[in-house]
Amino acid sequence: MKKGESIVVISSDKIEKDIEAPQDGVLLEIIVQQDETAEVGKVIGYIGQEGEVLKEADHESVAISMKEEIEAISETMLRVSPAARKLAHEAGIDLRRVSGSGPKGRITRADVEKAIQTRQASSQLESEEQRFTQINKEAINTSESINLKKKMSGQISEMAIEQKDVTVKPITGMRKVIATRMFASLHQTAQLTIHMKADITKLMEVNENIKNELRDESTIKFTITDFIARAVILSLRTHKQMNSLYQDGRIYTYDSVHLGIAVAVENGLVVPVIRYAEKLSLKEISQKIKELSTRAREGALSSEEMTGSTFTITSLGAYGVEFFTPVLNPPEVGILGVGTAEDVPVLVGDIVEKRKKLPLSLTFDHQVIDGAPASQFLGMVKHYLENPYQLFYS
Repeated sequence: MKKGESIVVISSDKIEKDIEAPQDGVLLEIIVQQDETAEVGKVIGYIGQEGEVLKEADHESVAISMKEEIEAISETMLRVSPAARKLAHEAGIDLRRVSGSGPKGRITRADVEKAIQTRQASSQLESEEQRFTQINKEAINTSESINLKKKMSGQISEMAIEQKDVTVKPITGMRKVIATRMFASLHQTAQLTIHMKADITKLMEVNENIKNELRDESTIKFTITDFIARAVILSLRTHKQMNSLYQDGRIYTYDSVHLGIAVAVENGLVVPVIRYAEKLSLKEISQKIKELSTRAREGALSSEEMTGSTFTITSLGAYGVEFFTPVLNPPEVGILGVGTAEDVPVLVGDIVEKRKKLPLSLTFDHQVIDGAPASQFLGMVKHYLENPYQLFYS
């Protein structure tokens, strides 16, 4: 192989990336086989000169140096205040696992203090969970479980014999992580979805007027998603409980809005994040959404651009879907699903008019938020979409 030649494709929950050969040589050994899962920093193969023989000491020294290098790079790339770094070192807190609340995700002393409290609470919860698990195990009827397993195994074997045209492949990479997270989301939260329809007739007229007035301004082209994002941001400023994370038995409510926009990619879904979205104008939000969506489809997003969201918007409108039940992106407590806008007849007084209605589906965690405040939040999003001029001046 030659230096710079693509030798492997790494597939994660975020991206698929070609890895280039760091030098000329030959592939001496493959450690991680195709479709296997590897931890970050693990050696996946060795490149050397033809005829070179690897020793056990080589494996150990490379693994240690790789681990140290990964940790050093991760630590250096973090934005951390001196006070926060000092406290983290004293308390044994891994800064890579701390979410920063400061400008551009900078980790502050308060963030580290919160991490220390969370660790203490987690230890207590873990001991309680272990006690509960033991009690639960003792209550299980073992014989029934064994019989059920045997029955299911037999059914699957019979199906496999009958279905000769079945293709079986392991779930890997991004799809595997999505599967794990979605399963965990549904089992660790109390999800409830409510629906409303917003009349966006006036919004469509306003957008059309903007296009006509600013025809020569190629940088200003708004989409429905841009208006929805702005409406959500303004509504989260009033209903801050929706702008929360639920972790380790604690609710973290944020003043700043870090808005996630779900983007479908070839092998799954990614959620780039618009940080401090409340500080952006409608035009800036629109530009940010377009930029992040393009880079998401190109697999060019950094990990920092895909973490730290406090609320997410996802849309199936392009596929003709009306209402649906979006799944929460933990530890967030809310996600807004957007359907396809349709023309419907509406009775206005004694006259039937054609109006454009947009389906909205809000999923929220009932552990944190009750139905009434969730409905009020969704109602405010609807209000802003039906009164579009407020999106420019609020």
